[in-house]
Amino acid sequence: MLFKDILGLAHIKNHLTQSADAGRTPHAQMFVGPEGSGTLITALAYARYLLCRNTGGENTGGDESCNVKCGQLTHPDLHFAFPVSNTDRIKSHAVSSHFLTEWRQFLQEQPYGNLFDWYQLIGIEKKQGQIGVDEAQDIVKKLSLKSYEGGYKIMLVWMAEKMNIAASNKLLKLIEEPPENTVIILIVEDEELVMQTIRSRCQVLHFPPLSAEAIAHALEEQGLLREEALKVAHEADGNFNKALDLMNRDSEDLVFERWFVQWVRSAFKAKGNKAAIHELILWSEEIAKTGRETQKKFLGFCLSVMRQAMLINFQAGELAYMSLHVEGFDIRKFAPFVHENNIQEISEELERAIYHVERNGNSKIILMDLSIKLTRLLHRKTRESGNPVV
Repeated sequence: MLFKDILGLAHIKNHLTQSADAGRTPHAQMFVGPEGSGTLITALAYARYLLCRNTGGENTGGDESCNVKCGQLTHPDLHFAFPVSNTDRIKSHAVSSHFLTEWRQFLQEQPYGNLFDWYQLIGIEKKQGQIGVDEAQDIVKKLSLKSYEGGYKIMLVWMAEKMNIAASNKLLKLIEEPPENTVIILIVEDEELVMQTIRSRCQVLHFPPLSAEAIAHALEEQGLLREEALKVAHEADGNFNKALDLMNRDSEDLVFERWFVQWVRSAFKAKGNKAAIHELILWSEEIAKTGRETQKKFLGFCLSVMRQAMLINFQAGELAYMSLHVEGFDIRKFAPFVHENNIQEISEELERAIYHVERNGNSKIILMDLSIKLTRLLHRKTRESGNPVV
């Protein structure tokens, strides 16, 4: 990966390359940024810069052989760890080294991809991947060996918040005192999910969401007209992965939109209507058939829609970026039903449902309970007028 391939983030690229040129490379770093902001592709470019002794702010001019290997993601001193799970091919003790072929394909095709994209590629979208203690042992073993080419050894840990407690504890000493010329980069979306003792041992670098202009420019280079590119970039809200999915009409959000509209329409009808209650039961059973990662991502999508509706209701529509593409559903007409008297409880119930799904609760029960609560909350009156304004 070249730094010029990274959208925006000029200040971060300059910081990383100038620090490397000055010989100030922290041994443990944490790149924190939302989905689609470029944390992974930046970490790859930075690792190449260090390994190949490149200079001048770009991945050229150093060791040419090294640059070729890094470009093909086959450099022997560049190691990876990422969430995995057992599959039909790997029956037990799955670790990242079992999936390197798929990982290289993922990085080449979707360098801005998210965790759900990765799970789909390796066929575990119905499971919950993790970085477990077997992976931690593998990391310790790899970094205890001497550098193959005599320079840095670099370990990129993608979605490090998926490390379980056992793995985190096993890596704690290594992160605090790694072997000489070893750089560990943890790439995370939610740093609060990383153990505090690990966070405190890393130099943290925060990545902002990408600007709409940077995303629009990249979409124009892929063939979109300026007006359409700006529209998609606004809706993507700083997430280039989502922008690409929207451009290709391949976003899981398009499926989630249909599920959400069906859900809220049934919830509106359910008050005093037994037939609509049956619809909610069928809806809950249908969503429960999907994988837990899909359920969590869908509930997170619902949370975003509710927050967008609240912004529109409070006349802050310029801050609302989301558009729902389901025929006959207008979020502006839905917005008055999300107000100051129910938004907090709606958010809490959705977050609680995500929590229980993640901890292997019964999805049918969780979703049905959430549906009943949503029915009550959407019919709750506002404090000021006593009724939702339509």
